Amino acid sequence: MTDPKDIPESEWRERLTPEQYHVLREAGTERAFTGQYDKHFEEGSYACAGCGTVLFESDAKYNSGCGWPAFTRVAEDQPGERVEERRDMSHGMIRTEVLCAKCGGHLGHVFPDGPPEDGGMRYCINSLSLDFDGKD
Repeated sequence: MTDPKDIPESEWRERLTPEQYHVLREAGTERAFTGQYDKHFEEGSYACAGCGTVLFESDAKYNSGCGWPAFTRVAEDQPGERVEERRDMSHGMIRTEVLCAKCGGHLGHVFPDGPPEDGGMRYCINSLSLDFDGKD
């Protein structure tokens, strides 16, 4: 099986919609309050739309009001295995970018302004970078 980080960009363009490609492969951002998972609160798992790695569980999702799906923690509390974080100094800001650890796809950013009772983190993630698998 090919390592997702070794997939050529031409294949990513075939696998993803143009909007998903822009977010996952070009570090784009969907407009606030437009994503299908912003106000989505069903039980289940949220996986990377690029490679299928489970990233977040519904019990960590909350309505932050920021306009994007927000989570307090990574699935199974193993950020290094599911997501990677790196410094992002684009757009005149210093932020922490969140990427899928398996395929390197851009997911969004993480901020230290989440609910204090849940660890204080807010993973602000683009809906276009996610697929949802509901619990039956």
